[in-house]
Amino acid sequence: MDLLAENWIYLPAFVVVITVLVFVHEYGHYKIARLCGVKVDVFSIGFGKELFGWYDKNGCRWRISAIPFGGYVKFFGDAGVASNAREEDELNALSAEEKAVSFHHKKLWQRAAVVFAGPAANYLFAIVALCILYLTLGQAHTPAVVNEIVPQSAAEEAGLLPGDRITALDGEEISSFEELRQKVVVGLDEPILLDVNRGGELLELTITPKVVEFKDGSGNVQKIGQIGIRSTQREFREHGLGSALISAADQTWFVTTATLKGAWQMITGARDSTELSGPLGIIKMSGDAAKRGDDLFGNFLSLFNFMIFVSISLGLINLFPIPMLDGGHLLFYALEAVRGKPLGEKSMEYGFRIGLTLVLMLMVFATWNDLNKPWIKDFFTGIFS
Repeated sequence: MDLLAENWIYLPAFVVVITVLVFVHEYGHYKIARLCGVKVDVFSIGFGKELFGWYDKNGCRWRISAIPFGGYVKFFGDAGVASNAREEDELNALSAEEKAVSFHHKKLWQRAAVVFAGPAANYLFAIVALCILYLTLGQAHTPAVVNEIVPQSAAEEAGLLPGDRITALDGEEISSFEELRQKVVVGLDEPILLDVNRGGELLELTITPKVVEFKDGSGNVQKIGQIGIRSTQREFREHGLGSALISAADQTWFVTTATLKGAWQMITGARDSTELSGPLGIIKMSGDAAKRGDDLFGNFLSLFNFMIFVSISLGLINLFPIPMLDGGHLLFYALEAVRGKPLGEKSMEYGFRIGLTLVLMLMVFATWNDLNKPWIKDFFTGIFS
């Protein structure tokens, strides 16, 4: 029971993270749908049985449902929560007034805008949240000046020396070690061309990071690239609104590209697919984030930063061209634009079945990964021992 008392925060932290981000995502769909004149029947946070809800002045049922692993917006004309259309005969039988507010009778660009708005809202949330953090607290960074070289490291082999200032990576200017670390950690052992200022002398050095394995706070073994540089200099960069927006957009872009690169490395075998986490892993990471600070504000700030990362991931995943996801709908709309007419009912039905199968397989695989991670065993052993 002591373990439960210590870790009670895990489920509430997860519920807060998923509720906020699902609301942001679905509100993006809802808002653009309303601007396009679409009637919204249901706005649901969660799936399954409704716990409580209410109607707004436009007749939309806002509801909180029992299973907190997502949510949906159901438009007028939808047959189900996946925004698949009713039978063609049913859609054709609608009155002129009903067709005017039916999602499936809107122009192609309007339907695409409504679908794209969900992932876009997640990205907008991340950029705005990071911008607020940078404006109020500043942006922590470490000047790209080498203080210490780890013996027998990639940095030593490349010829880096204490006092060197790294000014560019593969031709792109940098000003902090955080920018270098981002490229190294995700790139694993990909060679990097460094521009180095050594006491006024400009040098070009090629460094090949070494791949190392480490255990994170959940006991997961992960691979990262490492070059063996240490620096003790820590500063906070102040931002105005313009520079805060640029830095927030840059950080959001980095998380997006790093996620895609990590996924590709798993597909090619360069990175272990056991690093992939499912719902149980997100619960664990949410709770860990909520406990990471030194005080209540620090805990909130840590959880807020984690929420930003998850928001970007949620927006990106939903753009994958898989039926059942927003990206799958956008793929169908792209085919409709090329063909000049929508895909047939059978093609759409098979597409959604394939998409559902892929999503379920991914969920099962990710959950299996979670169940085989050390912290699961430790958690349940602690509860029942």
